[in-house]
Amino acid sequence: MNSFNEVLTLVKESISRSGEISPTACNLWINPLEPVSFKDNVVTLAVQTHFQKKVTTNYLPRIQNVFEEVLGFAVTIELTTREEGESEEIQEEANADGADLFVPTYEPTAPPVIRSASEEQLPAADTKTRDMSGEYEYTFENFIVGGRNEFAYTACKSIAMADFYGPKPYNPLFIYGPSGLGKTHLLMAIKHVVTQKNPQLSIIYTNSENFTNDVVYHLKHQTMADLREKYRSADFLLIDDIQFLSGKEASQEEFFHTFNDLHQHGKQIVITSDRPPKDVQVLEDRLRSRFESGLLADISPPDTETRIAIIKRKAELLELDISDDIVNFIASKLKSNIRQLEGAVKKLKINRMLTGDPITLPSAQSVIREILNDEQPVPVTVEKIIEEVGRTFEVSPEDIRSNKRSGPISSARQVAIYIVREITQISMKQIGQEFGGRDHTTIVYTLKKVEELMRTNPHEKGIIEDLIKNIRDK
Repeated sequence: MNSFNEVLTLVKESISRSGEISPTACNLWINPLEPVSFKDNVVTLAVQTHFQKKVTTNYLPRIQNVFEEVLGFAVTIELTTREEGESEEIQEEANADGADLFVPTYEPTAPPVIRSASEEQLPAADTKTRDMSGEYEYTFENFIVGGRNEFAYTACKSIAMADFYGPKPYNPLFIYGPSGLGKTHLLMAIKHVVTQKNPQLSIIYTNSENFTNDVVYHLKHQTMADLREKYRSADFLLIDDIQFLSGKEASQEEFFHTFNDLHQHGKQIVITSDRPPKDVQVLEDRLRSRFESGLLADISPPDTETRIAIIKRKAELLELDISDDIVNFIASKLKSNIRQLEGAVKKLKINRMLTGDPITLPSAQSVIREILNDEQPVPVTVEKIIEEVGRTFEVSPEDIRSNKRSGPISSARQVAIYIVREITQISMKQIGQEFGGRDHTTIVYTLKKVEELMRTNPHEKGIIEDLIKNIRDK
């Protein structure tokens, strides 16, 4: 690769493919970016005018996020302008500085959404078909099939290849299994095929958290008709992580009617979850029965042969030669998560290109240690707990921390206090400070009250247990 220039090209292409910034905005503010220098993890980019610089600054969080995805390490982005007198000599210096820099293939994740000014208040959902041809990571061809995912793979491919206007082979299709095993890959592979076969169809890919945010937004602004028009006009609804609808009554109500409307009109629905419908405790029975009325397909952690195939395929895509001994070693150490396997290969590639050293068993051991350390759960903050409880009870974090005593706010506050204690194990005094300066006695009373509620009310117990699991999983 031609160093810094190609890094920036990959970043631009990734931003454009994601569709999270409109094509017009990409043409105006992203594509004109020029490389200036890349030193000490500081990326300096140039635009022509001060006006361009002012507008482009709004997109810097997204640009930085994609740079870090491409490079595999943290960077800082700085903007300058040609009006400020940047010379061609700086450009040449930048090219020389990055001459040997390796750029791994970009693998899309779920970065923060940057919207135009007219969209910035509206929760995101991918509501139109897009050109997915560049996202080779998410095709059926690049999904490694093994005995523990073959059923789900076959069902998804059947849906993608079927005549949309004919009978639906599986509707709904409900795929479940732990995180990192390829559920999102299969959803995006369906989208890829359908987009190419039937570009006129409307495909919505989203997740339950974005759906909930959409519901909250439109309820607040009294524009539910717009929400229903958006989701119920879809030909394909692909929705990830449905377990996060647990306990969110308004969102479940809206999804139930959306599901019924799409199903009755012969539209295709594919849903993923980390567990089967029966194990999502606070899921309305009518939704659970809808999910179970179609095909349930589980995905389990890959066996040894599949793990080896995944490592070899990733190495092939990155043009990296890894000996069988090292492939087998990696497969023996990283057993539960496909992302870990792919991450190991990417890290080996980066190390190989940056240092020039051959790939050895010690270097593989070092990469595995890094990955396992990176996979350690990030401590859950009180703020995150309050936000998730607020979404479930449909009250604001500010209200939860306040002295307001209305029924929903008081209930949400009590549950939030209990979950904060359960997950963080901070002291009663600290909990009181987090919730508006409440004293130790009030916190103790609240905890006892919630514990009693959970002993006597199975429904409330289910809501709280699902909330704890979802918060920890996030």
